[in-house]
Amino acid sequence: MNIKVLVEPGEDGYFVAHVPALKSCWSQGKTKAEALENIREAIDLYLEHQDGRVIVFPLHNEVDRYTLKGALRDADIQIEEFLKEVK
Repeated sequence: MNIKVLVEPGEDGYFVAHVPALKSCWSQGKTKAEALENIREAIDLYLEHQDGRVIVFPLHNEVDRYTLKGALRDADIQIEEFLKEVK
């Protein structure tokens, strides 16, 4: 299966990867290679879940605003709803 993946530089120096065809499928990495590796994992997890509201980020202290806002928008999750879940 071929899936289009977009990789762009993020605001925090990381690379942001997302799959336009899979709503809310986003990830990032320190390098383009790491971002692609992380998005492959995100795609696998996305395809395992029926509701499609899976957002996967690599483990580090911060996710840049661009990545987070885009992922929440694609998943149709309001910021307030997200903040309640992470507290």
